[in-house]
Amino acid sequence: MKILIGIVVVLVVLAGVGFVLPTEFAVAKSVTIDAPPAKVHEHVGDLKKWDAFMPWAEEDPSMVTTLGEKTTGVGAHQSWTGKDGDGELTFTKSDPKTGVSYDMAFIHGDMRAESKSEMTYEEVAGGTKVTWTIEGDLADMMPPVLAGYMGLMMEGNVGEMFDRGLTKLKAKVEAK
Repeated sequence: MKILIGIVVVLVVLAGVGFVLPTEFAVAKSVTIDAPPAKVHEHVGDLKKWDAFMPWAEEDPSMVTTLGEKTTGVGAHQSWTGKDGDGELTFTKSDPKTGVSYDMAFIHGDMRAESKSEMTYEEVAGGTKVTWTIEGDLADMMPPVLAGYMGLMMEGNVGEMFDRGLTKLKAKVEAK
């Protein structure tokens, strides 16, 4: 009986902590690429070229990406399906000097989690600093008690993927 009471107490404490954790998240990763912003933008500003540096397909080989009619500039769109869920993104800004911004949604069944992302360019000594960011609120997608814990993991999970993608982008841009 003491073990059962102990388990219940631990679960209540974990749930209580989950309810007070923030459900919002923000992740940012950067790399310096030995190229001017316009050359970086040739890859980042065209959704047709994203497969060359996006790391998610490596994690989920079942992922299928569908490009919209427009793949560059404001309004460029893509969607995807995969074993880990579906999603879509649409460019809201595309500038060869400063980068791209996009609205993104992760879709799992009836749940839809909206987020905002950017890949910004900053001229620095040695090339262009590219910073990839994402921010959102996981409470849109799951119960707050779980969203708080998931928010704690976003930096590690998404941050690692951003690092891998930026490394691949750097190699691709610098190879030409």
